[in-house]
Order: sequence, then C-alpha cells, then structure tokens
Amino acid sequence: MTQPWPLGAATAIGSMPGVDPLEASTVVLGELPDLPYLPELPARGLGADTIGRTAGLLVDLAVEVVPSGYRVTARPGGDHRRASDHLRRDLDAFEQALDRAGTRPPLVKVQVAGPWTLASEVELVRGHRVLTDPGALRDFTASLAEGLTAHVAELVKRTGGDVLVQLDEPSLPAVLAGTLPTPSKLGTVAAVAAPEARDILATVVEAARAATGQPVVVHCCAPRPPVALLRSAGADAVALDATLLAGTPAAFTDQLGEAFDEGCVLFLGLVPSTEPASPPTLVQLARPALDLLDRLGFPRALLAERAVPTPTCGLAGATQEWARRALTHVRDLGKAFVEPPESWAKGATD
Repeated sequence: MTQPWPLGAATAIGSMPGVDPLEASTVVLGELPDLPYLPELPARGLGADTIGRTAGLLVDLAVEVVPSGYRVTARPGGDHRRASDHLRRDLDAFEQALDRAGTRPPLVKVQVAGPWTLASEVELVRGHRVLTDPGALRDFTASLAEGLTAHVAELVKRTGGDVLVQLDEPSLPAVLAGTLPTPSKLGTVAAVAAPEARDILATVVEAARAATGQPVVVHCCAPRPPVALLRSAGADAVALDATLLAGTPAAFTDQLGEAFDEGCVLFLGLVPSTEPASPPTLVQLARPALDLLDRLGFPRALLAERAVPTPTCGLAGATQEWARRALTHVRDLGKAFVEPPESWAKGATD
C-alpha cells in the first residue's frame, strides 16, 4: 500500500499535556503539518484516557467507572457520556484550530486502544477482564470495529481529508505472556495463543483499513513488541520505542529486519517524552535509528522513505514547553531523514 504521507513527515504517539484541547490542537497542527494527529488529553481525568476514550466509541456497549477502573454496565451513564463529551470537544477544538490555521492537511492520524488492550483493561460485571470471556471478547471487538468506523467518518467530515488509524496495544505483550493479574491478585490470566491474538487484532485492523482506505499503524511501547504477530494481523506500520532496541536478542532483530525488508514502515520513537537533563542534539536523537539500520543491514538512506520519527511515547507527562519542543525535534528529524547532515554518514557517528 502506498504511503499517504510525504517524505520527511513526522508525527507523535497521541497524548499531550494540559486540559485545553484547542491549545493542544493548535500546537500539533503548527509543529507537524505533514502528519498531524487528534490530540488526547488524559490530564482531564477518567474518560479522557486511552481506555475511557476508546470505550466511548463502542456501539451498543457501555462502561462505568468503579474503584478498580472501567467495568461493563447495562446502559450508558454519566461515566460513558463523559468520555463521549471529551471526544466531541476534542473534535470541535481540532476543527476550530484547522479553521484558524486556514489550512486542511490531507491526512490526519487518530489513535484508539486496540482490542486486546481494551479487553484487558475493562472488567466484566464480576470483575474479570473482558478478554477472559470469549463471547464478550468477540462482542467488544465487533463493537470497537463499528465504533471506529463511525469515528473515522466523523473525522473525515470535519477535516475534509483522509484518516490514518493507529491502534495502541501496550498490553498485548502481557496478554501473550499470561502476566496480567486476576481480580484476586493471587494469580494471572491465562496466556492467549498467538493465532487467537492475531485474529482478534486483524478484525479491527481490517475494519480500520476498510474505513480509511489507508495503511494501519499498530503501536506497542514494550521493549520487544511482537512485530511478527502485528504484521501477520495486517499492520502496515509498527510504532515502537527505538531507544529500547539496543541489546535486543537476535531473534527479535530478525523479526524486525524481516518486517522492514517486506516494506513495513517503522514509526520510530526517538525523542524523549519528558524533558532530558541536557538539551539533545539532532544526531543524538537520531542515533538509535541510525544504529538500527546498521544492525539490520540496510542503508541509512532508507530512513527517508521507510521510517517516521516520533517521541518515544505519549507526551502527557511533559511540560507544555517540552511537548512543543519534542514535536519540533521530531519534525527536524523527519527533514534530516530526507537530507541527512554529513555527520550522519556511516563512520562519522561511530
């Protein structure tokens, strides 16, 4: 599938600091004109976080807030409406920021929790995770696919452009490893077999692609995301924290190299999500990407067409100042991927 963003495009994972959606949208559109995204503002509280926000998209399913987190409920109540209201205000603010900017980007990224992360973080009535009930898991997956389709249509209507979907799956490695605790905390939920994990994820990936006509990105910030599984589920691009890749075992590197060789685009987390002790240089920020291509045995020039720089994770924990600077840094990295400085020549940074 042809990449719909221009060479040198950069973006971010999704979250921003603060509680003002208009301010966040204005910053994103100003700093990332080639691949902006609909910001998430979890500092607003429950319903504005990734799980609550995604649960608000569900069709014919509702959640409520309980002391342990989110739980399925019979009908939408105040908690569910709060999540929907946050998202509606975000869409309003993004549209207003577009009007103020006087421009309409051809492509906007939107982020939602993937099916396994959603099903691992929402409880059934008796307190067990949704993923432990095959019927409930199927219902949630189908509902998420339907709600995501409607969300994409709304964003297309408001922006007049195409939409790129990013599915966030930070919990998937724990689902596969069987390390999620049970309600009693005395045991763990049984590991999910890779074929089942692939099929459930593929259902939502396919729905996202059908709704957008665009590639689908799957994001996992674990040190060793299950790249082969994500690819087998249909992910066109994988977003990961590139600063965690040093020293990974050869088996994982082989997975990553095979995916890259097959045309998978890597959204590489390179810029710290919170302000570092000393200001980083561009070559310092780029170093994990340069080292990765060297390790995989590909020319560094491929970064221009097969990699998109991002912060290492969401920016919710950053200061307003660093969030803006982080977006500036990823934009500068994107440009440098296309026209690398001499210091990036292999050997010059070694």
